[in-house]
Amino acid sequence: MKYFTTNNTAPAVPLEEIPVVDYAEFFADLDRKLGQERYHIGHYFALPERDERLRMFCLLLDDRTSEVLLTSYCVEYYDETPLPSLTARHAQVHPFEREITERYGIRFDGMPWEKPLRFPFDRFDPKSTMDNYPFYTMEGASLHEVNVGPIHAGIIEPGAFRFICNGERVLHLEIALGYQHRGVEHAFAATDNRLRQVLLAESIAGDSAVAHSTAFVETLEKLAVQPRSRSYALECERAVALELERMAVQIADTGALCMDIGYQLGQVACEALRTVTINTTQAWCGNRFGKGLIRPQGTNHPLTAEKIDLVRRNVADVRRRYDEVREDIKSSPTVLARLEQCGIVSREEMVRIGGVGQAARASGLLRDLRTTHPWGLYARELHHESVVKRYGDVMARLTVRCREVLQSANCIEHLLAGLVPAAEASRPDYEFPLRGESLAFGLIEGWRGEICHVTVTDADGHIAACKIKDPSLHNWLALALAVRGEGISDFPICNKSFNLSYCGNDL
Repeated sequence: MKYFTTNNTAPAVPLEEIPVVDYAEFFADLDRKLGQERYHIGHYFALPERDERLRMFCLLLDDRTSEVLLTSYCVEYYDETPLPSLTARHAQVHPFEREITERYGIRFDGMPWEKPLRFPFDRFDPKSTMDNYPFYTMEGASLHEVNVGPIHAGIIEPGAFRFICNGERVLHLEIALGYQHRGVEHAFAATDNRLRQVLLAESIAGDSAVAHSTAFVETLEKLAVQPRSRSYALECERAVALELERMAVQIADTGALCMDIGYQLGQVACEALRTVTINTTQAWCGNRFGKGLIRPQGTNHPLTAEKIDLVRRNVADVRRRYDEVREDIKSSPTVLARLEQCGIVSREEMVRIGGVGQAARASGLLRDLRTTHPWGLYARELHHESVVKRYGDVMARLTVRCREVLQSANCIEHLLAGLVPAAEASRPDYEFPLRGESLAFGLIEGWRGEICHVTVTDADGHIAACKIKDPSLHNWLALALAVRGEGISDFPICNKSFNLSYCGNDL
């Protein structure tokens, strides 16, 4: 099949160079490729065109060659002829086909899970609401249902969990999201204010502010009519910010898992270390979550010699102390007994559903953009070696977290050891012109996994659309699989071991 072949460091692609193929050809080739583990879908979405038709774009990632394959097909906006469903053969396609159906009414014949994904305000069928969400049901005198949410006891965002249980054993968990109608993607196209767009990217998921803003800024810089080469110092600062964010959340999640099993030593130690980590980010840029750090073409917060010294000292201290917590967890029989062999997702299931990030790596599936589709210094200097475990249980997901905290600390030390602050840092540029009728993507490995931003411009170089994929889009199904056959009391630690994003789904 015809593809435009590119990679994660290449510039934007003119829309006219992205092939338009027949759906039958699209279906047959993706059916063949998705049967191979090396391929998975980076993004697949529909955009309206001027002549009352929809153009569907697909970004297919080849994890073996680091290539990104771009293709598209078109359908008439009001054509009610159903298309054969890829989800029926490859479960990883389900969130994309569900969104296309929900937004535009395109039907996929044989789609096994034609359920709402987000309930966006502009959905095709406004009669589809939370009140009539088609939950899966099972009949049986010994079965009962347990509903959790959508409003939760903690200060977290809304999501509904419906368990079908036989006694304490979970037979099925269905997760219904979409309670927040934020219209984030629309907001990018509704303004030409470049700074406002970057602020939007930072706000997609608060715990991934650096990763999402980096993904969006990457698309802007690739779309620049006259691309400006980034200094080594700027590339270094972006990588350090990403790894600091990774450290902070992985440490916090370690503490949360310890809390859920009553292991207070691990909980309080991790809370303290997470505070040191995010306070380091605050000392650098004035915000604990790294908001304000990533800006197009430059920075407002260059690393000075004093800040480099502060970051290195704090990271070294956190690494040493966190390693002690990690050793305590590994040597505690009661902790291991609670976390091992709980919430297992097999490697085969992760491949089938398109799992990404640390959850996939804990099941033995190497899905890590730093390794398979590197960008920036990850492509030229760092040569990241991913942490991969094979058991796929809560303990494996925790172990990946623990190892990645130490890895991130080592990465930051490596980057900062020889960094000489630039005499004069480049200031952000919010006015540079963008190429017209082009598509650019930013693929970034956030702490949760694979983030993809796709930005499309119109003929005048204005942003016409921004399509966003948070790694949670793939991994919510993994959580549902993890609790099958487990006691319902194991749900909290299974849930924490994934720590997925509600707002990353509810765009």
